[in-house]
Amino acid sequence: MTPPNIKDLLLAPRLDAQQVFALLSPYGFKEPAGADANLQTLADDAPARLSLADILEELMDNVSQSADPDQALNYFERFARATINKIHLFSYLKDSPYTLEILAKTFGGSPYMAEILIRDPHYLYWVTDPQILHAVRKKREIERELARALKTLADERKRLDYLRILKRRETLRIGVRDLLRLCSVEETLTDLSTLAETLISAAHWICSSALRREYGIPGKAFGGFTVLAMGKLGGGELNFSSDVDLIYLYASDQEEVAEGDATIWASEFFRRLCQKITLALSEFTGEGYVYRVDLRLRPEGKAGNIAYSLDGFERYYQSRGETWERLALLKAWPVAGDRALGRRFLEMARPFIYDRPFDLKALEEVRSIKRKIDQRISIKQQGRRRSRNVKLGAGGIREIELVAQALQVCHGARAPQIRERNTMKALEALRDQSLISAEECETLSQAYVFLRDVENKLQMVNDAQTHSLPIEGQELIACARRLGYSDNELGAAEQFLSDYQRHTSQVNRIFEEIFSASEPSRFS
Repeated sequence: MTPPNIKDLLLAPRLDAQQVFALLSPYGFKEPAGADANLQTLADDAPARLSLADILEELMDNVSQSADPDQALNYFERFARATINKIHLFSYLKDSPYTLEILAKTFGGSPYMAEILIRDPHYLYWVTDPQILHAVRKKREIERELARALKTLADERKRLDYLRILKRRETLRIGVRDLLRLCSVEETLTDLSTLAETLISAAHWICSSALRREYGIPGKAFGGFTVLAMGKLGGGELNFSSDVDLIYLYASDQEEVAEGDATIWASEFFRRLCQKITLALSEFTGEGYVYRVDLRLRPEGKAGNIAYSLDGFERYYQSRGETWERLALLKAWPVAGDRALGRRFLEMARPFIYDRPFDLKALEEVRSIKRKIDQRISIKQQGRRRSRNVKLGAGGIREIELVAQALQVCHGARAPQIRERNTMKALEALRDQSLISAEECETLSQAYVFLRDVENKLQMVNDAQTHSLPIEGQELIACARRLGYSDNELGAAEQFLSDYQRHTSQVNRIFEEIFSASEPSRFS
């Protein structure tokens, strides 16, 4: 008797449920009947059935190695139906097994990436081009492509939609490279940050040009304006679904321009411009959105003006700036508009960040920041099963950032070498200045890369800003597999959780030692 073959699912006359289960269960499907339904939908006529049968073994092998085999096959079916000619697709995949592997891992790893491909199936041939897949896209290359496209679009709405389209396509490229481990975690963070800088700069240009035309304001009126990136974007370490933390800055309040029969002051014009840029980036259209924008790091937070002049920022920081703002400004960086004005801002902020004493009161303020974070997490988890927060939990990303930033602010006046925006570079600089040990630097750096990788793998699932690990079950297993874990002596989830616990416990130990109330020697 001929042994059963996976192709029997498509070529045998009729199989019962038990036979279907026997053929599909070795590939890790949770619902073999659903997987069979996907295959039968794909093979809805004789030519399609024969063509699919030619790649079925390869397809099943690749799907089984993805983070979620059921999800991978379901999205493969949807993608094939979205293509112009699925038989041509099957033939192409037969000749290009590496492309089939890319599809399976992408579909099984990220519904968000899968939906991008289903929406635009032709992106498959672009993203799998070796020159795209295996090379880093330079910022200048993306800028040139963007400039060429925007020149052909006169309409403001169409220009902004092109930014959304480019964001979607480039995020697919970065996500596929990340899932296939074709780049390091640091390269992924840099690529995401570079893309954001390029798109924010383009949004500023589009909005400023349109607003100046609308009010008949010359291009050189009102001096300079710049968009400052803060947070992870400022540090060049953005996530897949990060908000972008921005601050808007203009040169002077003391300018006015005739607007028809009236007069418009710089402060009012730039208020309108900032509202326009924020909406352009965050508004959802049929093409999606560019970025969610967070403006809470500006003076007075939500209660403050949307934009301030350089003098306004200086007055605020001299009279009312707080310790947490000194930490936040470590990452400030101009990403759009007048970069010279942005550099003037950085020079203005430098004494506020570094020259003020970082005394016991400031140290207690940092401890208070962490206590408030812990309290918020505790309140959110009341009545729920305890989850692990990669960013804010004990030993998480925020503890690593607070260690680096507090030491930078404390010692940056006499050791300018440690004034780094990027967390990894800051840790290395702190080690080089003997402000943390080589062992602490290695422990914190390895944990940071690990936790940022986990954070990205959580956020690339549904383009959601989440930081909590799945508690258990298939979602946790899928997360572990997305990170590259596979079953051996221990299951993928068990291996992942063991590494997670090791990294976070080591980070928390260092954090508690450095910020110990009885041992403030690091800050003296």
